[in-house]
Amino acid sequence: MRKYLKTFFTSFLAFVLVLTGIPIAGATAASEIEDLVIDLNVPQVTREVKDNKLDLNALHVYEDGHFMLASKNIKWKSSNKNVASVSKDGEVTLSGHNGTTFISVSDSSNSDRISIQFKGNQDKILIEKEKGTRYDLIGKAIEHMTMEEKVGQMLMPDFRNWNGKNVTEMNAEIAQLVKDYHLGGVILFRENTVTAAQTTKLVSAYQEAAEKYGLIISIDQEGGIVTRLQTGTDMPGNMALGATRSEELAEKVGRTIGEELNALGINMNFGPVLDVNNNPDNPVIGVRSFGEDPELVANLGNAYIKGLHETGTAATAKHFPGHGDTAVDSHVGLPAVPHDLDRLKKVELYPFQQAMDSGIDAIMSAHVTFPKIDDTKAISKKDGTEVSVPGTLSHKILTGLMREEMGFKGVIVTDAMNMGAIADHFGSVDAAIRAVKAGADVLLMPVGIVEVANGIYDSVKSGDISIERIEQSVERILTLKLNRGIVMAEVEQSLDEKVANAIQVVGSADHKAIEKEAAAKSITLVKNNTVLPLNVAKEDKIVVVGGSSLSANLLADEVKKHHENVTYINTSTTLTDSQMAQVRGAKSIIVSTYTSSVSARMPSGSQMLMTNQLIGTGIPVIAVGARNPYDIMSYTDVDAYLVQYGFRPASFEAAANTIFGKNNPTGKLPVTIYNHDGSVLYGFDHGLGY
Repeated sequence: MRKYLKTFFTSFLAFVLVLTGIPIAGATAASEIEDLVIDLNVPQVTREVKDNKLDLNALHVYEDGHFMLASKNIKWKSSNKNVASVSKDGEVTLSGHNGTTFISVSDSSNSDRISIQFKGNQDKILIEKEKGTRYDLIGKAIEHMTMEEKVGQMLMPDFRNWNGKNVTEMNAEIAQLVKDYHLGGVILFRENTVTAAQTTKLVSAYQEAAEKYGLIISIDQEGGIVTRLQTGTDMPGNMALGATRSEELAEKVGRTIGEELNALGINMNFGPVLDVNNNPDNPVIGVRSFGEDPELVANLGNAYIKGLHETGTAATAKHFPGHGDTAVDSHVGLPAVPHDLDRLKKVELYPFQQAMDSGIDAIMSAHVTFPKIDDTKAISKKDGTEVSVPGTLSHKILTGLMREEMGFKGVIVTDAMNMGAIADHFGSVDAAIRAVKAGADVLLMPVGIVEVANGIYDSVKSGDISIERIEQSVERILTLKLNRGIVMAEVEQSLDEKVANAIQVVGSADHKAIEKEAAAKSITLVKNNTVLPLNVAKEDKIVVVGGSSLSANLLADEVKKHHENVTYINTSTTLTDSQMAQVRGAKSIIVSTYTSSVSARMPSGSQMLMTNQLIGTGIPVIAVGARNPYDIMSYTDVDAYLVQYGFRPASFEAAANTIFGKNNPTGKLPVTIYNHDGSVLYGFDHGLGY
């Protein structure tokens, strides 16, 4: 009877409003509210208590199954303020007193509550959820979705460019694609993120274009060589953190990255990389990895993840089952890892298992073949040859290994579907269908969003992909969204407030201090024939040599802060006679080398020839490995060698400070440096100090 009267009153009100010419959008939206639920009562939602605080959200549930953050006429209450209080925004603060309280929320028509018990003598906080079908928000949402809406949740394209121009603000065509294909998320790149204000406006516009459910706005903000934001704090990267051996610092870095992303409205980071980089010839992972030791990678990875999670940012471990022991870049080819499952469990899989056990939100698959796990073959659409099926398209790897054997319950994201390993051999639509059937939940950067969406629709309609398989993914995606607060709000914070906050947070002084700390502690002094720290008289000439397009004269600029008489020679090849003339009379030579490939660090590589030419002068040479630590294998006679693992300004500053004794090097090699004959030149954990 009550529901009948509610429906009658709503219809009558709408009729009256139409007659009087008053817009009914607000009235219609209000009439559709069916319930009010505390998000933590939803069975799939988990939430951590941090510093005796717990954030709760009130969700209005609508008749069509969708839910929103409730904003109007919401009142929070604690039944026992001696145990915990609650703010008007749902932030619960425990007092430290033993006992139980019910935290309740109400609007004018509905209410909900959750029990919180504090046991101080056991140092336990027990949260007891309410039970009942009213809390099956995700199930109800899925029940009301069309098949196209469900598929849309699984699609995460990029819009780097549009009609030849970088997308830095929303346009009508992209907004329409978001709506028409019910997109669940998008990924941003450096082309999209120029300033804090501009990025915040773009992200906000994406969310405005979404329909019922908030968008996952993702980005590869790993730190180091993969840093997508053009503004803010440039962390030195994972291998730099590996050199510090500091879980505390890794957590601070993760938290800093998360705070900046959160301020911009970006809610998911595709990081950290948990690949164990035990192959020095790896062309794509390298310094993106914490190192070659699985335990080091796992410990620092979990600390980084914890930091991200503390800011409400979803974290993604990549690239499962492991891209570290490869010598082919999956952007351009199809790499293979030849190891069996026992070896994989000890090395490659270990960090991923630790992250899963600690509650990682998502895992990104690798476009890498693992023939000892899955020897399935397919015919390449590129050249008609038989190729192995990579992890991203393998049911044995994504479902059999990750889901069933390792017990992962979170979201599986594919690596970019436009990469050569996938697009060249399998074709965009076929690859997408294979990935879904293998167990992937989110298709990242599918090639041709319209064609891929329609291809999946057709597969579902034909029964090739079951609707139950799609719904499994949608449940996991909506679970992630609820856990990380990626839910549309009835009343959003104003854009001006969002922009002002982003400008204040992104690149703040506190964040820059953590950047400098990480860079300073990462510097690894590998070799020192009593030439460091550098002690020079005012009149002594120092020559700085290096010409990588990524480092240019950054090191020279930092050296000049310590010494006035500095000559900079911008070259990455052997010096000309005139350049060699500039070297004469130098007290010391500082040379920066930057390599990212095997060929670049071979003795025949131009920078290696250049460095050995300088060593041949007899003047003391201090070399700085600006990226991969392996460069010294081709100039072993250098007098001193430091590694900084990245080319961001803070790392060059830290290297110069170390050269002049202002920073005592404490970094330890997170990888082994080999000679060209395979013998060990410098072992894992090697590092000198002053």
